[in-house]
Amino acid sequence: MDFKQIGQVTIALLTQFGLKIVGAILLWFIGQQLIDFAIKLVRRAFRSQHLDATLINYLVNIISITLRIVLIVALLGFFGVETTSFAALLAAAGIAIGAAWSGLLANFAAGAFLIVFRPFKVGDFITAGGITGTVTEIGLFTTSINTPDNVLTIIANNKIFADNIQNFSANPYRRVDLQAQLHHDVEHNQAIALLKEKISQIPHVLSNPAPDVEILTFNLAGPVLAVRPYCSNDYYWQVFFDTNKAIRETFGQAGYPVPEQRYTVNESSVNGNLPPFVPPSSVSSES
Repeated sequence: MDFKQIGQVTIALLTQFGLKIVGAILLWFIGQQLIDFAIKLVRRAFRSQHLDATLINYLVNIISITLRIVLIVALLGFFGVETTSFAALLAAAGIAIGAAWSGLLANFAAGAFLIVFRPFKVGDFITAGGITGTVTEIGLFTTSINTPDNVLTIIANNKIFADNIQNFSANPYRRVDLQAQLHHDVEHNQAIALLKEKISQIPHVLSNPAPDVEILTFNLAGPVLAVRPYCSNDYYWQVFFDTNKAIRETFGQAGYPVPEQRYTVNESSVNGNLPPFVPPSSVSSES
């Protein structure tokens, strides 16, 4: 056994394998740089066409994943792996993974439908999947929503698409629903007129449609007014809080008494003098 010859062959094989490793690392690094550069060009091209930001992010994610799969296949080919066999193996693995991860595929399909039907877009204020907030991203499998208390919430696309969706940004304005309690002795027409005048002076309250102030219902304290100004969605909470202040200030300046519940107490019941008991009339039958 020629150990010297074996050593030379081993060194040659290790050198060849090492060069391939180095070449693969360089190919991976260069490929990643080229993919990032291509993604930037594609994103810039989409933006120049004035496409929606939601659609741009969705398409860029698909292109990025596809290019990285191509890069991995190229690296395997560089090491002498038969790529056609790998493609068949990848297809078989895709079927197996698809059967096992049907939920992910459902989320992917739901994301595609969200892009096609576009019930909302990035920047819209919505309620979807039980979460209310501003949409920050629509991804391949999930959608990110930033809630009003500044909590980033990630929801599966399938849950959003399978549930009701409320888009508060779709219409140009929105109604604020509040109530104002009146005392029994307050003249309601005067209170309604004062409230309408005060609410109309609140910043960002729309004049068309004009604020609604009407009697909504009655309770033991008196009439209850429905106070409903209209505003842009961007100023909803500002108008909400300012309207509450306007109700308080208007009733205080007008000198309205504090609403109180009224009860009527039967004095005879208090003294224990109950009305006499009258037995039901008896009916006799003859045989």
